[in-house]
Amino acid sequence: METVTATAGSLPRGLAEIRADFPVLARRINGKPLVYVDNAATSQKPASVIEAISSYYRESNANIHRSMHALAAEATELYEGARSRVAAFVGASPEEIVFVRNATEAINLVRFTWAREHVDAGDTVLVTRMEHHSNVVPWQLLCAEQGARLAYVELDAEGRLDLDGLDALLATGDVKLIALTQVSNVLGTINPVAEIAARAHAAGAKVLVDGAQAVPQLPVDLGQTGADFYAFTGHKMLGPTGIGVLWGRRELLEEMPPFLGGGSMIRMVADDHSTWAALPAKFEAGTPAIAEAAGLGAAVDYLSGLGMDSVRAHERDLTAYALERLGAIDRLTIYGPEDASERGSLVSFTVAGVHPHDIAEICNREAVAIRAGHHCAQPLMRQLGVPATARASFSVYNGRDDVDRLTAALEAAITIFGT
Repeated sequence: METVTATAGSLPRGLAEIRADFPVLARRINGKPLVYVDNAATSQKPASVIEAISSYYRESNANIHRSMHALAAEATELYEGARSRVAAFVGASPEEIVFVRNATEAINLVRFTWAREHVDAGDTVLVTRMEHHSNVVPWQLLCAEQGARLAYVELDAEGRLDLDGLDALLATGDVKLIALTQVSNVLGTINPVAEIAARAHAAGAKVLVDGAQAVPQLPVDLGQTGADFYAFTGHKMLGPTGIGVLWGRRELLEEMPPFLGGGSMIRMVADDHSTWAALPAKFEAGTPAIAEAAGLGAAVDYLSGLGMDSVRAHERDLTAYALERLGAIDRLTIYGPEDASERGSLVSFTVAGVHPHDIAEICNREAVAIRAGHHCAQPLMRQLGVPATARASFSVYNGRDDVDRLTAALEAAITIFGT
């Protein structure tokens, strides 16, 4: 599965230099230097992203695709330039890149357009047991609305998808769509999306991939994923909140009706009907997130400058180190594949006798920012038999010293709460 060839620790710049690019990392919490390992929730932003947003408002604030003056031309170039850079980053054509608010909106766009027209009563939509709620709830709502069935692809004991079970579900002949994550936000499992897409297509089903956790840490070439739709978000990939991406195969996007009606998405408005603008404008009604697009373009530039093979190698090495250090802690249980090459850059865990929220609170006292909760994955938590887990997740600015600080904080929590 792993195709990255760069060696671990191969970031082109030193870790101290990279950390200096992120202003928030200079903060001290409770008098101690911040260790931020909650990147699966949202990443921190380099100064270049912050400056891109600020510069738009200081120097080029105008609406796009409308006025003829210089500011409008600059704003349009910022917005469409960001689209082109995002497209190149994931191996797509700019016309197939639709800007939305986040991955959740991208998935719902497919629900309200393609799926409403192609999923009927008696059909089946497949999701996996490891999905984030954003890739479960829309399909629950669709199936209730259309009279379709929602079914789950289950997991093996180590948190990998049961592909034999997938084949059995596809063999029924009524599956219209499979919606799955590329990287689990709880287990870290990297799913073989290309293989799954090939099986789905052979059974006549379309494939939607939630790439919110994948794009920030893996080299992603959408042409190699086999997906029909692919969703991801800016704020997890060093970019701003408020902007995400839906990629779709051009022929599918062309046939889909608009998601929202209004300005900018029309070609012509008559008294009683309208015709639609060309892709991707058909799906971008109203004034878009222009400043956020500028920030996302800067984030793509930053990641491209590091090289995604190098990013993956660095974070894989860090995850392996975290699995080793945390795995040696008494009473601590780690969830997901044991091999770092099979998982993204996060580790979810529980400590016997200590609630995850208490773990997170003790970590916070030590200025270590982690996540605790069900991670918007309650169907998975039920299978794991726990109400919640703690989770540490890594980015380009994290190093082994951060894992050491996390380990010390966890050991302190165990000492405080005793046996």
